[in-house]
Amino acid sequence: MPYDPNDPRSHLATDTSGVITVASTVASSGDAAAPPEFVELSTTEPDEITPLGTRSWIVRSQTGVVVYSDAVTGERLDRLAQLDEYVLVLVSTPMRPAAQVVVTADAPAAHAEVDDDAVVIVPPGRSSVVVTAPGVLVRVFSNEAADLVGRAGNAAAHDASRAHEHRHTAAFAPWPPSPEGDRLRVYRLADIPSEPGRFGTIFRCRTVMVNVIPADPGARDPARLSPHHHDDFEQISLQIDGDYVHHIRTPWTTDLGTWRDDVHQQCTSPALVVIPPPTVHTSQGVGDQRHQLIDIFVPPRLDFSLRPGWVVNERDYPVLPS
Repeated sequence: MPYDPNDPRSHLATDTSGVITVASTVASSGDAAAPPEFVELSTTEPDEITPLGTRSWIVRSQTGVVVYSDAVTGERLDRLAQLDEYVLVLVSTPMRPAAQVVVTADAPAAHAEVDDDAVVIVPPGRSSVVVTAPGVLVRVFSNEAADLVGRAGNAAAHDASRAHEHRHTAAFAPWPPSPEGDRLRVYRLADIPSEPGRFGTIFRCRTVMVNVIPADPGARDPARLSPHHHDDFEQISLQIDGDYVHHIRTPWTTDLGTWRDDVHQQCTSPALVVIPPPTVHTSQGVGDQRHQLIDIFVPPRLDFSLRPGWVVNERDYPVLPS
């Protein structure tokens, strides 16, 4: 599906054979797609409230889990036996500052104080995030984090009885390890200048890709939207600022009973949207206000990874031959 010629994604590779092997069990094109999911956090009760008062919303997809926390000072968020890498995202908006934290990992031993906007890759094993100043923090996991998968507020949409709806989504498989091995990595956004022709600010590890899209000061031009689809991977869009209308179209199949009306869902930030393949989708910032999205993919998407310079930490996680 074509993009606007001025959209950096119009140059994405379509042939990715021979670069990396990812396990895939995907439905045929005649199978129905899963419905999209919309979670507006301001109108949804948190899934967890700690004794200190940190409120967390847990939203899963087939392959990943996002935990959005409104964290209080002194909160300690531990992972005692994390099976794989996860990503901590700290991005401030005028209305919602990011939390300031101290991140500690055991294997290998590392300690980092993070007091500005950053993306942090946390290694497997035992780790902790201690909040030193209140604010928002977002953690992104693969579906290997079984304890979080089961506690997600939308877990019922992904249980075994709904597996037929998710056959388009390839099974999760981790990417190759970093040549330097597992370790705590902190990428401060202030250290990463914008680059013409790059689509957002993209980070990747073995399990997760996060794209911090630059803020837009106003509404999106309705004549320059970007409807597109993904064949076999989900997208989770995290609204951190502004109102959006998410336009989503489910492709028809031969079975009339699977057809759905087009969705034009308006969401107020903060919100999470789970977009399944192969639905056609685009997000439109509306209203005279600041807008910002963070797009999340579990595992990383290959087409973005093949664009030179798009993944800002690609030296730490190169795309290796299969």
